[in-house]
Amino acid sequence: MSERLRIAVAGAGSIGRDHIDRVRASADCELVGIADPAPLSQVFAARLGVAHAGELGQLLDAVRPDGVILATPNVLHVEGALACIARGMAVLIEKPVADTLADAMLLAEAAERSGVPVLVGQHRRYSAVLETAQAAIRSGVLGTLVAVQGSAVFHKPAAYFEAAPHRRQRGAGPILTNMVHEIDNLRLLAGEIVEVQAIASNARRGFEVEDTACIGLRFANGALGSFMLSDVAASTRSWEQTSGENPAYARDPGDACYLLSGERGTLAVPTLRLQTVDAEPSWFDAMRVRTLECTLADPLVRQLEHFCVVIRRIAVPRVSVRDAAQSLRVTLAIVEAAESGGRVACGSA
Repeated sequence: MSERLRIAVAGAGSIGRDHIDRVRASADCELVGIADPAPLSQVFAARLGVAHAGELGQLLDAVRPDGVILATPNVLHVEGALACIARGMAVLIEKPVADTLADAMLLAEAAERSGVPVLVGQHRRYSAVLETAQAAIRSGVLGTLVAVQGSAVFHKPAAYFEAAPHRRQRGAGPILTNMVHEIDNLRLLAGEIVEVQAIASNARRGFEVEDTACIGLRFANGALGSFMLSDVAASTRSWEQTSGENPAYARDPGDACYLLSGERGTLAVPTLRLQTVDAEPSWFDAMRVRTLECTLADPLVRQLEHFCVVIRRIAVPRVSVRDAAQSLRVTLAIVEAAESGGRVACGSA
């Protein structure tokens, strides 16, 4: 149990290299191989002194790792995870768990039948900020939750689309690309989402995909939510630019991207600015203000630590395939609502 776990990574793109860096820095595990068809990935693997294969199955059969991290394109997530399950190898799948809900449910059933641990990489679940916010909300300090306001408003530069022209095409807009992460955060903080409404526009860029969307949310506990999403607005009101958890993005520590309001208080996230009342609340009276304490930590490092104990069968996956499928289900419901102009029930996975 004290030996270092042997980890293979599929996909040597930007997120794959983020995982590789953390595996190589870990005392609990070591990198033993990389699977990626790109020629440069072979050079990269050789420089790191690990095995390489162009196809995942070839690598798994050659090095027999204890666990596998899938950082491949979304369309390959289910196929790769099923290959790992067939070999009895624990797997961490980057989000979103699948391209379609049907594929996600197929994978969920396969994982549950096999008993092979499958962890979905919703890495914000390991955010110390979100854990602190979730604990405060569950403590009842806000009272009954009433309103949730969220935003992911930022500007993707032209180079983002020039580097990958498919990002301009249907299926690659900010709802499907970014909103799945926001939905997962909101489910963590405010509970399950049971119904959505949405309007979307591509008026600024004119691409096939939307660049801006306004979303309405109904939570199972009765709270209502609104969410503003745009990848064409010059703003820092997004998780990446306010949390400081990813150094690749410029940070605005004074801004918040979520406000959660109850009958007795409001919590801003990620600033953790808490406003509460001691007596009967009134808009004529000042609220007591304090900032909750929190020590930042790298969520990807914490996720890898969790994956290691999952591989050892000491813990169950914090984010199961079925859990991740629910965030995908809500996100797809937003797409449907934007197209239909109506309300869409989210159901459950």
